[in-house]
Amino acid sequence: MKYMLIFLIVAIIILWVIRVLVRLIFPAVIRNAFSNMQNPSTGNSYQKPRRPEGSISIDFVPQKKKKGNSDKLGEFVEYEDVK
Repeated sequence: MKYMLIFLIVAIIILWVIRVLVRLIFPAVIRNAFSNMQNPSTGNSYQKPRRPEGSISIDFVPQKKKKGNSDKLGEFVEYEDVK
């Protein structure tokens, strides 16, 4: 009974300390995250270099599909359906 009472008191104290720390630290973390989202130049995000207006840049060129060679398909034989 004595150990259970000590456990409950320690658990309540630990939970209370965690609650106080979260109330102090959490708003600062959220404020920092929102300021980084509003000003991405200060973050570590990758940014493409700026180009003058009117310049054209192609970042991706899809590969062209090769047309199949009909010689590899074999010989075509015409047939008639007999009933």
